[in-house]
Amino acid sequence: MTDTEYQDRAEALLRAIELACDRINDQTDADIDNQRVGGMITLTFPNRSQIVINLQKPLQEVWMAARAGGFHYRFDGATWLDTKGQGEFFENLNRYAGEQSGLVLDFSS
Repeated sequence: MTDTEYQDRAEALLRAIELACDRINDQTDADIDNQRVGGMITLTFPNRSQIVINLQKPLQEVWMAARAGGFHYRFDGATWLDTKGQGEFFENLNRYAGEQSGLVLDFSS
């Protein structure tokens, strides 16, 4: 994948997260605060726990840090997959955000 293709796909992922936060906040009592600075989004839950998602341009990866640990994702041509075989990005974000918020959350676009 070229750097431009990576940037386009990674930016689309971040935008999907932002839109999902807006939708989740409109439809549930989750009250997720999402702040974006450049290539990084910080999701803050009412209990003050956070999930940080940031772009790693030199590696063409997206990294996620949650209470469950740190995870690296690489685009496989169809979806963002964990580099250690631990699943798909949005499935994992749903799980980790749910664990941290105590709610069933769906970030899938």
